[in-house]
Amino acid sequence: MLGNFSFGDYFKREAIAYAWELVTSPEWFNIPKERLYVTIFEGDPANGVPRDDEAEQYWIEAGVAKERIHEYGLKDNFWQMGETGPCGPCSEIFYDMGIEAAETSGVDLPFGKDEARYVEIWNLVFMQFDRSAIVDPATKATTYTLTPLPKPSIDTGAGLERLAAVLQGKVSNFETDLFTPLIDSAAELTGFNYSFNPDIGSPTAWNPQLPTPELTEMIYEKERLNSASLRIIADHARAATFLINDGVLPMNEGRGYVLRKIIRRGIRHGRLLGQEQPFLYQMVDKVRDLMQGAYPELKDSASRVAKVVLAEEKQFDRVLNIGLKKLNEALEAAMEIAIHNFDDEDMDQRTLEQLCEVARLNGQLNERYEKLSFSEKYRTLLKSGYISTVHESKRHLCRAVLNGAKAFHLYETFGLPKDFIQDACHDAEVLFDDAGFEAARAEEQARARVSWKGGSQKSVSRYYSELQAGRNPYRTIAIGQMNNPSYPETFNLDFLGYKSNRAESARILAILSLDEKPMFEAIKNQNCWIVLDRTPFYAQSGGQIGDTGWLYSPHSDLIVADVIDSVTPIQGVRAIRIVPRDVLHVNDIVDAQVDADRRNAIRRNHTGTHLLHAALRQVLGTHVKQAGSSVHPDRLRFDFSHFAQVADEELEEIESIVNREVLANAEVVTIEDVPIDVAVSEYHAMALFGEKYGDKVRVVKLSDGFSTELCGGTHTRATGEIGLIKIVSEGSVSSGVRRLEAISGFGSLAAFRQDYDVAQIVAQLAPAPEGSSASEAFRAKLAAQEDELKRLRRELEEARMKSAASALDEAMSRGVEVKGVRLVTLRADSLERGQLRTLVDNLKQKLGEGVVILASAQPEGKVALIAGVTPGLTKRIQAGKLVGAVSKLVGGSGGGKPEIAEAGGKDQSQIDAALQAAAGIVGELLA
Repeated sequence: MLGNFSFGDYFKREAIAYAWELVTSPEWFNIPKERLYVTIFEGDPANGVPRDDEAEQYWIEAGVAKERIHEYGLKDNFWQMGETGPCGPCSEIFYDMGIEAAETSGVDLPFGKDEARYVEIWNLVFMQFDRSAIVDPATKATTYTLTPLPKPSIDTGAGLERLAAVLQGKVSNFETDLFTPLIDSAAELTGFNYSFNPDIGSPTAWNPQLPTPELTEMIYEKERLNSASLRIIADHARAATFLINDGVLPMNEGRGYVLRKIIRRGIRHGRLLGQEQPFLYQMVDKVRDLMQGAYPELKDSASRVAKVVLAEEKQFDRVLNIGLKKLNEALEAAMEIAIHNFDDEDMDQRTLEQLCEVARLNGQLNERYEKLSFSEKYRTLLKSGYISTVHESKRHLCRAVLNGAKAFHLYETFGLPKDFIQDACHDAEVLFDDAGFEAARAEEQARARVSWKGGSQKSVSRYYSELQAGRNPYRTIAIGQMNNPSYPETFNLDFLGYKSNRAESARILAILSLDEKPMFEAIKNQNCWIVLDRTPFYAQSGGQIGDTGWLYSPHSDLIVADVIDSVTPIQGVRAIRIVPRDVLHVNDIVDAQVDADRRNAIRRNHTGTHLLHAALRQVLGTHVKQAGSSVHPDRLRFDFSHFAQVADEELEEIESIVNREVLANAEVVTIEDVPIDVAVSEYHAMALFGEKYGDKVRVVKLSDGFSTELCGGTHTRATGEIGLIKIVSEGSVSSGVRRLEAISGFGSLAAFRQDYDVAQIVAQLAPAPEGSSASEAFRAKLAAQEDELKRLRRELEEARMKSAASALDEAMSRGVEVKGVRLVTLRADSLERGQLRTLVDNLKQKLGEGVVILASAQPEGKVALIAGVTPGLTKRIQAGKLVGAVSKLVGGSGGGKPEIAEAGGKDQSQIDAALQAAAGIVGELLA
């Protein structure tokens, strides 16, 4: 959008003059005045809004003929921010695209009667009123008043692409040089020839090569649909490229979901044009080449963007391979029902002839209407206007509808998104049963709720709410029941953990059981929750685990309770879980001490997550955003948005960057109570999209600027305290989300020692030649051993095969005659199924005509059976039935083709008995 704002500088007269000059002046756009029309606000007396006579006067002053100024109402020419607030009239400039762009081909309609021909190219919003609401206290009715703004404002703008179409003499935005290169690329990638004007809905002249004007329009309609798919591919490829370049990744929520819908719609339209392979990612380079002059950042990001699109294409391809086929079948079935609701006896002869001609032109060699596919029949009948001739009582039956329950089945079973199904219905001109879909969804949700064995999360105890409000939670309980009745009238809940690991003289404000019932005393060795008026314990939040530690008797070394967890049950209240070593009472005073060694390990890992986040963005790109974290004393986990596996060399680079920052020993600076806008705009702190922040936030930044984030966790004083960060794993969490796990401090030291021990053992097993590393030597030795094992396995298999082959003659000699059919059985243990099939083929060749059954004992106690029947006997006995019957004797089942079939079993002790019984089974099966 091209636009400009003015707040109290210039207003209506100047804005109109500037717009008209820019649009019509030979020095600027030089658009012919005779093709322009202007609209103004007609007024709304009922609501006290006057007609915009000023705008009309100023347009005439600028040079617009009065007869070209048209007035419209609130819907079209009045803007308001909401029910209340700034508002005002609008004025617009429209361009006449010419009769060739008319909504109905060849029909010349005046301005205001043809939305396709007359298009808006400029809009001016005159914000000159403040709209306020007045509620009648008696009737509760609301009325509104308009008060002139002290400084009226201008919001004016033009559509860039629409102006480009006008200046280039094109009917459509898609014919401008902003789109034609992309459409050409889409046509090349899908193999479709884009050779006509897609915005002319029907041809202006009858094609004499086709039998009728109506049939000409049908053929053009098919071409128009295909060309629309190309335009969608071009537009969506461009949109996806810019979204991903800006850091958005395909997700199931927020902006990521919008991106995912855009990509998937482009993929589906590629499928409509016959492209079954990933193709949309190749459009990214075309977008870069076209737009990099205005957006040079695309040069660096195109490769990454293409990888994101390709990954999404591959993922969605797995859904489409099954789901799209099922969807198309459902649409065809809906069309079939609609077709059968037509009364073919009433169809006029001309319509039938047209349908038959469409069949011939579409390559249907049989010219009969019945030989068309249901979709071709349905579309053709829609375009022929035949539905309108059907009696009104039956007409609703002639529109195809995708049943809502069937659509929900596609959504639930095959993963096709609802909007994807709706798009497919729209393109196929099949109605979507939205009410039925939502009813099926609600029914499924109800079933899920009934089958769910758990319960909803319980609400927070009201005692925590009392503490949050600074009130005595025991005030409704007889105070005489308390051991110490001198409960403070007012108190604050203070967290001291950012600056200290200890809080002396802390008061126990509340004791609650594990199910959050109030208690007056904590019983020895019985777990419970307590709340202190001042605590050093960090409560679990933001991915950081809660602190542990001890409670001491005041000013002594006597431990009265072990602290095993710390949580925030409600905002502003920190509860610690304790195991008392002695009886504690409400209002008792204790000294609270955090386990400092554990806290320090957690701090190292938490600061480590910030370093990893910054390094990931350096190496992989600024699209990387935190998607979750878990900070423990022994490890850290960091989830982040990324579209592909992180390569080993990238992990090494990330690890090197992080540890360089550790060695730099940059100071970790924390700034409290920073206004959120200051944190983002001035400190450039990383704020995560979708996260909720208060008006004031805590900023954690490194003194050298390497990282700045909004964070409430505990951190080291400087990066050097981390010691060393070692990445131990990288993997996928879900689509578009990856996970790093790492260790720091003493965890890294332990890993180093373990790796060193392994390296020492490796060096002994595979001494490294001079100039090579121990790992290279060990890999070489393992590769050599693997090659040796493969050779030995191959020799063993060859020996088994030779042994089994040598037994063929003996098996042939032991063959029996069953009702005139020769039967040969053979046991050949430990052979693979491929080898068994080879033996079956060899025996069948030796037999010439007959039946073969092979059995083999396999690893893990399994049995393999294969039966073969020569071609001339398959009418009398089939291998599938034979092997199925024999397999039952070894505790299995199977089947297959008439000439060869396989089965499995699990009772090796019955192999010989099964082979002996084969003759009887063959006799029973022989016809």
